[in-house]
Amino acid sequence: MAPKIYTRKGDDGSTGLLYGGRVGKDSAGPDAYGAVDEAVSVLGQARAEAERGSELDELIVRLQRELFVVGAELATAPGNRAKLEPGVSRVTEEMVSALEPVIDDLTARYEAPTEFVLPGENRVAAALDVARAVVRRAERNAVAAARDGWLPDSQVLPYLNRLADLVYTLARWQEGTFRPVRTDHRT
Repeated sequence: MAPKIYTRKGDDGSTGLLYGGRVGKDSAGPDAYGAVDEAVSVLGQARAEAERGSELDELIVRLQRELFVVGAELATAPGNRAKLEPGVSRVTEEMVSALEPVIDDLTARYEAPTEFVLPGENRVAAALDVARAVVRRAERNAVAAARDGWLPDSQVLPYLNRLADLVYTLARWQEGTFRPVRTDHRT
């Protein structure tokens, strides 16, 4: 018999944390990991539009898995951070730095926009632009969590910052060309 999805423990507005403890669902940590969960989902939308087994598909799967590490760290109370495992439930400097060569490689494959672009040249790029916006929100929420003391000595903020840059790069790569915000190119 499968366990029930509902527990009723959160009916009071609280949520359980990884490694124990409960906090309000609107606390800084849950707010941030909720946005990370959304980022995983919208990356899934982009992946659903990508060709199965393609370079993009495989890269998105990697990023989704890494976001579970981010979420685990954000779902851990500051007092339980010693229980976090690097690369499993704690973001590492290596995870952050590993995103940079991917950004560099992809950026070399297309002509970089010189101004803001309008998303929507194709379905994959549009989904990636939504994912980028959600990752940026997750980053802002993680900044708030860090200010609340939720993320001492953490690589979550650099990871999310770099990830948003990568997802932007993925969208531009998938577009190949871009549509500028302005109709005339005068300054």
